[in-house]
Amino acid sequence: LYDSRDLTTHAVCVGTTGSGKTGLSIALLEEAAIDGIPALIVDPKGDMTNLLLTFEDLSPKSFLPWINADDARRKGLSPEEFARKQAELWRKGLARWDQPPERIRKLRQSVDFQLITPGSSAGIPISVLQSFSVPPPAILEDPDALQEKITGTVSGVLALLGMEADPLKSREHILLSNILQHAWSRGQSLTLAGLIQAVQSPPIKQIGIFDLESFFPLEKRMELALGLNNILAAPGFENWFRGIPLDIEQLLYTNTGKPRHSILYLAHLSDPQRMFFLTLLLNQLITWMRTQSGTTSLRALLYIDEIAGYLPPIANPPSKGPLLTLLKQARAFGVGVMLTTQNPVDLDYKALSNAGTWFLGRLQTERDKQRVLDGLEGAIGGSAALDRQELSRILSALDSRIFLLHNVHEDEPVVFHTRWVMSYLRGPLTRLQIKELAGKAKAPAAVSVAAPGQKQPPTGVTVPPDIPQVFFPAPDTADAGEPTTYEPKLYSHALVTYADGRKRIYFSREIQRILPFGEGLQPVDWTAGTEVSISPDELRTSPREPSQLLAPPPAALQKRNYARWQKELKDFLYQTEALTLLQSPTFREISKPGESESAFRRRLMDRFREKRDELKEKLRKKYALKFKRLQERIRRAEERLDRERDQAKGRQVQTAISLGSTLLGALLGRKAVSRPSVGRATTAMRDIERSMREREDVKRAEENLEYLRQQLQELEEEFRNELASLEEELNPQFEEFQQITIRPKKRDIQIRQIALAWIPAK
Repeated sequence: LYDSRDLTTHAVCVGTTGSGKTGLSIALLEEAAIDGIPALIVDPKGDMTNLLLTFEDLSPKSFLPWINADDARRKGLSPEEFARKQAELWRKGLARWDQPPERIRKLRQSVDFQLITPGSSAGIPISVLQSFSVPPPAILEDPDALQEKITGTVSGVLALLGMEADPLKSREHILLSNILQHAWSRGQSLTLAGLIQAVQSPPIKQIGIFDLESFFPLEKRMELALGLNNILAAPGFENWFRGIPLDIEQLLYTNTGKPRHSILYLAHLSDPQRMFFLTLLLNQLITWMRTQSGTTSLRALLYIDEIAGYLPPIANPPSKGPLLTLLKQARAFGVGVMLTTQNPVDLDYKALSNAGTWFLGRLQTERDKQRVLDGLEGAIGGSAALDRQELSRILSALDSRIFLLHNVHEDEPVVFHTRWVMSYLRGPLTRLQIKELAGKAKAPAAVSVAAPGQKQPPTGVTVPPDIPQVFFPAPDTADAGEPTTYEPKLYSHALVTYADGRKRIYFSREIQRILPFGEGLQPVDWTAGTEVSISPDELRTSPREPSQLLAPPPAALQKRNYARWQKELKDFLYQTEALTLLQSPTFREISKPGESESAFRRRLMDRFREKRDELKEKLRKKYALKFKRLQERIRRAEERLDRERDQAKGRQVQTAISLGSTLLGALLGRKAVSRPSVGRATTAMRDIERSMREREDVKRAEENLEYLRQQLQELEEEFRNELASLEEELNPQFEEFQQITIRPKKRDIQIRQIALAWIPAK
């Protein structure tokens, strides 16, 4: 019943150990997964790995490998018996909360889960090299965004040295920032090793008005370089440069565009290493976020399980800056942030003034409660809507798994009980369990390619002057004294334009190919061409010296063949270079040229969420009046039942008194039945009859109330079914796209060059 759009204004969950905070967070993430919302889940303690422990069959056999053996021993149970009891507990718990096995299956099918272990090969390793790559143009062209990216990256690196360096005062921070600025402004990516070398011999000679040596002498720079080198050389640190790239797009989506929940497990890392990785992750998320279009729906979720130390009220660790940026700016891009903590004093509540949702659970001390109320009051601007005394009373009465929800998008706070989670809450896992749970595929074995046989190039190759020639650049690694050997190929460069006014498509594509020369009557096979991405400006008119040229076939040295090949190429491109695009029947959208199917689906997901949220709102309004009327009838039926029970109870007492008086007279042994005694007996009989009628009235009231409650349950089921139907009809994740083919007209194919190409031999 929580609207996913509300998470774009971020959420905070506070509760002490045993409050049920982990269960609430996992339930929320389960619902986000079913809703198709991708998420980055930062897991410093190891509890979030439990999201991967979902068993559709709920059998003891499925639970057995994952139970905590110590828990079983403490209860005096064998592992098998303990697994049986856990399976039974989960089966009953899910049944009480109407969570059938089909919903577990839907959870597993809705998103792709992956368990990532930075700096370790226990799960899926991740390489941080991406963090030192040149940012996208959207960042480079925005001075503030670029400076923010540089500051965050440098702060993360210095965090490995245990330094909370001030960007304005620390010369280490200033030097590294200038090095990154210099490299990125020239389109050059760096590695950590390259950064260390640049510290020793910086590419800049002046910082501010001071020359480099005055600002940061070589001796002191060597200390910084040695410190960074010690980290790089430390055993196991090579794991930081292996695995999948630290690429937000890949962490949030699969190659086919399916939403993904990436659990970033940090429990094995030291505090400086956690700070280093989290800071780099947050900066990468900001970089990715700023390349997205604006949206009012929830596009992605960042969840941090324990925020203590990363957003403190006084200190300024490297993680605080990017977190503040996300809390202030992420809403516009549909990125929601959810932070949890068990210690309210660890949070900078001024920074959380943008948080629209607060989940407040059981707290340990009165001081914690007052601290939370201070933060909540600040978050809603100190408005009169906050009844501090009433909220304090509610917080004091909260039990485990019961939370107070304060949502700025709703009219008033709500107290609710968290549902039973589908994931098995086993607690932190062992390293071996993580390795098994990650289920990572083995990296493909390296394939070695034998070097081609060395050919002795002939001397005296003569090319007629009217034959156009281009020379591909030789690699920079070639030895200056050794001759470069060039092989002859045919080079073609064409511009193909696709135009369709009805579909509003106008797209031009440059196509460059090289293809080998054949022999005999068919010297050129256009289907054997290989596309090249080199810029035509990089092609040269002369070879690198010294050089040797392999002899081209005779057909390559005849001018008339190039005119014929130009015509053949135009025919070939006309027949083969059709532009194939995808069309969504649901949204009537067409993919962009060059846009992959996965990227198209991701783009449609934003449209889908916006449309779904709009239709959901209409659906809620449609059912709101029905729910209100039915709930009012239930309220009146409950009041009537209470009255009937009170009347029945009073009648039972009166009947007992009357009957008791009559029996007492009989027992006292009166010889004759007097009129008063007959009257009392008659009254007693009437009271018995009335009492029976009262009991029947109570029964009818109970049946009426049960009927109304059943109607409410059926209405809720109808509402859920309409929501589910809405999801299935609109969700582009499972939509079958139509293919649109646009063929170029011959007049829209321009052959810019056909030439004899000389390619450096490998």
